[in-house]
Amino acid sequence: MTAAKPRLTPGLLVVLGFVAMASSISTDLYLPSLPDISRSLDTSPAVVQLTLTMFFVGIGTGQLLLGPISDTRGRRTVLLASLTVFSLAGFAMAFTPGIELLIALRLVQGFAGAAGLVLSRAIAADLSEGATAVRALSLIAIVSGLGPLLAPVIGGFTHEWWGWRGSLATLGAVAAIMLLLAWWLVPESLPAAQRTAGGLRSTFKPFGPLLRDGRFVALTVAFGLSFGTVMAYISASPFVGQRILGMSPVIYALSFSAAASSMVIANLLNSRIAPRIGPRRMLVVAIVLLCLGAFGMLAFVLTGTLGIASFIACAFVTSAGTGLMLSNASALALARADHARGSGSALIGAIQFLVGGFAAPLTGLWGEGTALPMAVIMAVSACLAAGCAFLALRPE
Repeated sequence: MTAAKPRLTPGLLVVLGFVAMASSISTDLYLPSLPDISRSLDTSPAVVQLTLTMFFVGIGTGQLLLGPISDTRGRRTVLLASLTVFSLAGFAMAFTPGIELLIALRLVQGFAGAAGLVLSRAIAADLSEGATAVRALSLIAIVSGLGPLLAPVIGGFTHEWWGWRGSLATLGAVAAIMLLLAWWLVPESLPAAQRTAGGLRSTFKPFGPLLRDGRFVALTVAFGLSFGTVMAYISASPFVGQRILGMSPVIYALSFSAAASSMVIANLLNSRIAPRIGPRRMLVVAIVLLCLGAFGMLAFVLTGTLGIASFIACAFVTSAGTGLMLSNASALALARADHARGSGSALIGAIQFLVGGFAAPLTGLWGEGTALPMAVIMAVSACLAAGCAFLALRPE
């Protein structure tokens, strides 16, 4: 007798969505603490922003490796091992004596946290098909989309109560909860008979044809650059919001959540509109919003008129454009991936976080007294993303 196939219950979907928050929770929960980390560890904003860079390098490479490893070793084992490391790294960061160790731990945490992103989707796909799979992945996206809304607020309050080390310890505690829920509720979804037998080399073979497809590459780079646009804002916003515009950590966190809400709103609208008019037209809308928000931010900074309201408004529009770009660029890219969509998804995710990671420290190179680096990098990234997207949309 073969074991009964696990059921994809609503409770399991909620847990998978929570686990998929690993990236946003790890990024957004400690954002209000970045200025104090800089002061406490006696280092510059650019160096502190390397903690974001190394996290994204880790999560980008982790997606490329942990997904294929789970194809050969099973989902549950890889997920539980990764979440264990993810949690331990979070607690260790709260006790770090210097910025160098903090940066190294963020790299480890990013690599381990990649499992939450890639394996939550893989487990849902293993246990569903057709319309059920679409609904399952949508629910996971909606649950995980709460991360950017809730994490900054939690981080703002924990920073007020316990300082930046308390915020990082809270991150470790959230990761521990993810681990306990996964151990308790997430079954093995990939039986041994269905696992890849040819090893990692055969799993990586589909990457070659995808990288030779110019339109796939253009859409993937546009996807990554749009994320780089919003990452320039995310990495610099604690310094701009708190040190230049005078927000408290809690007010900054609330403003960040308000701006991030546009990404959720944009994706809800996209789910209704895109099936009617198609992802190509929605991609054009994404480009317009992305450039409007980024160049609007640059204009306010250059004219010396950037205030709290305009800062939040430009971030809101930029985030909406990024949300639409991520959804529609990935849909168009994966449509070209044909039978290698798993590998295509891994490549898209890796490029997203690698580009975003390298955008982060650039915003701090000119110090913490100006918003100009953030605005310039936002505008340049948005412009390059638009160019790549239009290149991919040109007639066949």
